[in-house]
Amino acid sequence: MTFRVQHVNKKTGITYIYEAESRWDPEKKQSRNVQKSIGKLDPVTGAFIPSKRLSREQGATLDEAVTATVSISGPSLLLDKVVAELGLDKVLKSAFPEDYKQILCMAYFIACRGDALCHCEAWSRNHAHPHHGALASQRISEILLRMSEDSRQTFFGKWMKKVVEQDYLCYDITSVSSYAKQNEYVKYGYNRDKEKLRQINLAMLFGQGSRLPVYYQRLPGNISDVSTLHRFLATSEKLEMPNLHMVMDKGFYSEKNVDELLDARDRFLLAVPNRTLWVQKAIDKVYETIQGPDGYTKTDGEVLYVHTELRSWGKSRRRCYLHLYYNSHAHADDFDDFTEDLLEYKFELDNGRFVVEHKAAYESYFLVTETPVRGRKVEYNNEAIQKHRNRYAGYLALLTNDIKDPIEALQIYRDKDVVEKSFDDLKNSLDMKRLRIHSSVAMDGRLFVQFIALILMSAIRRSMRDKKLLEHYTVRELLEEMETLSKIRYSGKYGSIYSEITRPLCNIMKELGLELPS
Repeated sequence: MTFRVQHVNKKTGITYIYEAESRWDPEKKQSRNVQKSIGKLDPVTGAFIPSKRLSREQGATLDEAVTATVSISGPSLLLDKVVAELGLDKVLKSAFPEDYKQILCMAYFIACRGDALCHCEAWSRNHAHPHHGALASQRISEILLRMSEDSRQTFFGKWMKKVVEQDYLCYDITSVSSYAKQNEYVKYGYNRDKEKLRQINLAMLFGQGSRLPVYYQRLPGNISDVSTLHRFLATSEKLEMPNLHMVMDKGFYSEKNVDELLDARDRFLLAVPNRTLWVQKAIDKVYETIQGPDGYTKTDGEVLYVHTELRSWGKSRRRCYLHLYYNSHAHADDFDDFTEDLLEYKFELDNGRFVVEHKAAYESYFLVTETPVRGRKVEYNNEAIQKHRNRYAGYLALLTNDIKDPIEALQIYRDKDVVEKSFDDLKNSLDMKRLRIHSSVAMDGRLFVQFIALILMSAIRRSMRDKKLLEHYTVRELLEEMETLSKIRYSGKYGSIYSEITRPLCNIMKELGLELPS
């Protein structure tokens, strides 16, 4: 049992404070008091003055007049560093001067928890973040509603100029399901998660070298991939983006899109579907020779047969390169992918959900008859299907107006896995599997906060990859480990201290260059 006692020095009049403990002495068979000096009282104010041999933490703990508050500070230590290195706070402040700290607070919460924003208020009470205080749910709703489109576009314009210089940019689209019924952007369309729900589409642009999200555009759920590129190019012109170097998969191919990319003087690398007639003719020309010794190459342990031809595109005769690749191991995968495409096309024909971009496939691979009694009858054109499988499966066609070397072009195209990682983060780590917001205005604000959180997650993953931490943690697991670090603030003169650092956290901080503020 411990208790405190006071002793007054008769010569100086100073009152000293001792911590006493009653202990049993087994030899003398009696209790004995052991006293230890812990400080003294100020002769004027009567305030407790801890002994000099005690640490600041020990002194604050022993001072009965001191109060202490604790906040979880580990995640913000990392996120603050990321924000400062990217200059993200400055770009946000220029677009949202009154709300940028609150926006960062919400983004920190989503990055750490991946939960609905209705839980952000409770989280903000005991976590460190840029807003420095609890962020009430009502305040969150107000901020989401007043984020104007003009402010968002101001952010995108400045953020792009900061990130996209000398970088390849991957452009792709994903669908986000929603239960909302009063949102004009939520429509039935091609759902990439195979869910029978209405959705919105998100077209997004990612830096391949920086591995950072650069831009997004919210689109109606029933819009197809190929038609989104026109909207994006129109927006890029308004935002005065620098000339871009776009990397896109075959879902964005159309002759019109290639024309627009060339007219905009943007560089591009675009996969072209094998069902495209002019690509099939190009394959037909080299079908007998491409698999000979002249076409043989080996890259990253993979055997490929490669052919490149210079093409003059369109009426303006713009120079482009068509790179053809044949991979015998990819033949079976292409066979299955083509079958899945055929099933999708037949579903569209059977249900009258025609997609303009699929018109050529309808005409080539299906026999459609209409009768007054039985209505529409859709059958597969098996002869055309087998010809395509036998002759064109296993081929990849890449069209570019910039990259002459076919191996370099292939590596750049394959490096666009940054898109898949970012979409996976968006849906599985950042609470975007379902949209719970019914108002389109609030939804736009929510999507923007989500985008800022995605920037943070992507930057952390990039650092983790460089330091090989991804071998041991996911981004979310690392942030959870950071939660073990707390900051204790004492009232009065004692200031703040940090909690004990665990060994795993010490290693993380060392690898990521994190230091505790003095």
